[in-house]
Amino acid sequence: MKRPIVLFFTLSLILALIFFTLPINLFDGQILMVEPHREYTINTNLSLSYFIGLGYNEADMANVKDFYLTTKGIFMAVIFIVGMPGLLAYRMHIKQMQ
Repeated sequence: MKRPIVLFFTLSLILALIFFTLPINLFDGQILMVEPHREYTINTNLSLSYFIGLGYNEADMANVKDFYLTTKGIFMAVIFIVGMPGLLAYRMHIKQMQ
C-alpha cells in the first residue's frame, strides 16, 4: 500500500459501517428506565447501531427514557473507529520511510 492515508480512511469507514449497522453490543453505556413509581439506570453494553435506530425492536424500548454511552464507551468507540486504523496507517508510513 503506497498511501497510508487511504488505508486510514478506508479502514475507518469500514469499521464505522460495521459498528453503526450491526447490533454488536460492545461499548459501555447506560439505559435510563422509567416505570410508574420509579426511575433507575442499568449499566450495560450498547451497540452504536442503536443510536441511529437499527438493531432493536420498539417493544424493547417500552420503559426506556434514554440510553447513552459512558465516557469509557465513547473512548472505546473512538479507539476502534479512529485509533486502530490510525495506528496501522502510521505503521505503514514508518515502514515506507525505512
